[in-house]
Amino acid sequence: MTRVAILGCGYVGLELGRQLRGDHDVVGVRRSADGVAAVEDAGFEAVQADVTDAESLAAVPDADWVVFAASSGGRGADAAREVYVDGLRTAIDHFWAREDAPERLVYTSSTGVYGDHDGEWVDEETPLDPQTEKTEVLAEAERVARERPTDYGGHGSVARFAGLYGPDRYRLSRYLEGPVTAGYLNMVHRDDAAGAVRFLLEGDHRAEVVLVVDDEPVEKWAFADWLAEQCDVPFPPKQTKAERLADESLSATATRRIQTSKRCSNERLRSLGYDFVYPTFREGYQKAIDTYLRN
Repeated sequence: MTRVAILGCGYVGLELGRQLRGDHDVVGVRRSADGVAAVEDAGFEAVQADVTDAESLAAVPDADWVVFAASSGGRGADAAREVYVDGLRTAIDHFWAREDAPERLVYTSSTGVYGDHDGEWVDEETPLDPQTEKTEVLAEAERVARERPTDYGGHGSVARFAGLYGPDRYRLSRYLEGPVTAGYLNMVHRDDAAGAVRFLLEGDHRAEVVLVVDDEPVEKWAFADWLAEQCDVPFPPKQTKAERLADESLSATATRRIQTSKRCSNERLRSLGYDFVYPTFREGYQKAIDTYLRN
């Protein structure tokens, strides 16, 4: 049975482990005791270790497949570099130096590496244009994931996630109450983010980069109005980007996020044969809407 090590077994990693555990030996790796408990509650093996500490990684069993889904916890660029670049390099060097080295790595990245494209479509062939220190770190980590395993005869792939949503991350109040700023949303449900990684692993798909996003990028105003209709509440107030950017209290990161607009294509993932559980936000948000209406 194939053994899978999920390094940074958090929001997506826990779901990935649940999806894999019936057919594979799965171990979830977390830094904290609470994180280890969450993995155990999800029903598969847990190990407490830190991707930035090679000695602690010695506690993780040998694995055929390694998924690097660690998070920097929303901290700044320096913390992101420590985890995504230094931690990834440490993990690769550690596991691939073993006598029973993994066959492959999947690293989970973000569509933030594209930067701004003024609402135009982007795909795997679109040149990266990271526009913040943190997204520059993510782009560097992608290079590490693709190139460093080859030094050991292995293979590295990148699953580039759009905005994650799902249980505990539906953000209904944000869009129902407003004000909602103009721009596009590119989203993928947590279950499909995990499902796409599973698909890449089990299908032995060797595409170096796959964009993981659902079928339908949507304008934020249209999405908010659709949610309001479904929840039987008035349409929320709207604001243009210029109106939002006039707020002098905005951080540089928030300003850059507002200015960034693109539509992400999942054509490659679809062409490989992945079948979405939640192909659009309509299916993905239905459980949240049902819960809202019951309450």
